[in-house]
Amino acid sequence: MTTALIGFAVLLALCFIGFRVGFATLIVGFVGFAMLRGFDASLAMVGQQVFHDSMNYNLSVIPLFILMGVFIVHARISQDLYDAAYAALGRFRGGLALATVLAAGGFSAVCGSTLATAATMAKVAMPPMRNYKYSDRLASGTIAAGGTLGIMIPPSVPLVIYGLIAEQDIGLLFIAGILPGLMLVILFLIAVGITVRRNPMAAPSAPPLEPARRKEAIRGTLPVLILFLVVLGGIYSGAFTATEAAGIGSFGAAVIAVMRGHLLTLGEWRDCLVDATTTTATIFIVLLGAIVFSQFINLSGMPYDLLDLVDEWELSPFQLVIFVCIIAILMGMVFEAIGILVLLVPVFLPALQINGIDMIWFGILVVLVSEIGLITPPIGMNVFVVKSVLPDVRLGAIFAGVLPYIFALVTGLILVLIIPQVATFLPGLMR
Repeated sequence: MTTALIGFAVLLALCFIGFRVGFATLIVGFVGFAMLRGFDASLAMVGQQVFHDSMNYNLSVIPLFILMGVFIVHARISQDLYDAAYAALGRFRGGLALATVLAAGGFSAVCGSTLATAATMAKVAMPPMRNYKYSDRLASGTIAAGGTLGIMIPPSVPLVIYGLIAEQDIGLLFIAGILPGLMLVILFLIAVGITVRRNPMAAPSAPPLEPARRKEAIRGTLPVLILFLVVLGGIYSGAFTATEAAGIGSFGAAVIAVMRGHLLTLGEWRDCLVDATTTTATIFIVLLGAIVFSQFINLSGMPYDLLDLVDEWELSPFQLVIFVCIIAILMGMVFEAIGILVLLVPVFLPALQINGIDMIWFGILVVLVSEIGLITPPIGMNVFVVKSVLPDVRLGAIFAGVLPYIFALVTGLILVLIIPQVATFLPGLMR
């Protein structure tokens, strides 16, 4: 246990001085394993693990879903999603903020990236909210929080990574994320309603969308809605696997982009492929580094020491889950979602499985906790993404603006904890 804790301390130190999580975990895992087994054994372990896991067919789902999201972003469909959402909710006070939440949920359903969702919504939703004198606090906070929906609503890259680490069915995890994702959208809409009721000046009234533009926006979103239903419907019905769904989704997204007048030149295709490859490489480095780090952690005996602690403290399965969630929230203040998953899950996996925890339910929980971390100080990745797109907005205003949504996420976490059926009902129908 002591060796593993020293490894975690060194890992945190490397991250704080600027090392990327993937490289930090790779370095600490390699050096830690070498200290316990020798340099040659560590070198052989790294080579074998990286080669074996990079050849894993199931990992192909990650670049395919990323490519699908990149095509959707390049298709410029976000504006239609936003306008269609505003057409549905614009008559209510705070309609532009409500539309931002709904559009973020819709965009994340076909994008799968929380950072891409936050950045895109910042460009699409902030100008109209500023035009109608919405407070920067409400506007930027809604955008940053809305982006967190990208890792819960399928297709979700963090759910894919969790499924690979915990050896769970990725299709079941996607299906499990539907109801919690919809629940979070509703909770966010309620948070907007409460905020504008308490401070009406934060969201002045805005005129309704012109009928012609409303029809155009709805027509523009129909292909994306059909693609979403095909991808998830195919997984749910068993017509194809998650990997096959990712391939179909990528092809469908490319067709939608071409139909909208994009991806007509080699330059556009090159930009899309470069974006997808860069993002995939970043995720793979984090994933492979975590695999090497987990080998070191397993060799140190930490998972088994944790099992002994659970027995010593006489924690019930529910108390163990609460304990892991608290640690995940603390980690979320430093690491982004994928980093939490790859560092936390391998350590506690044996204890969770021995205590009979439903790993599909736990996967939804840990991703939900990661969402909280995305907008929680001191890091709050989504907050900094919005700040980078909107440099004239104060960082403090964005952090203040996400507070109602942190409460909404905590409420969602409590509901999933006490009502597991929120996450397990749909997967239960498929088992």
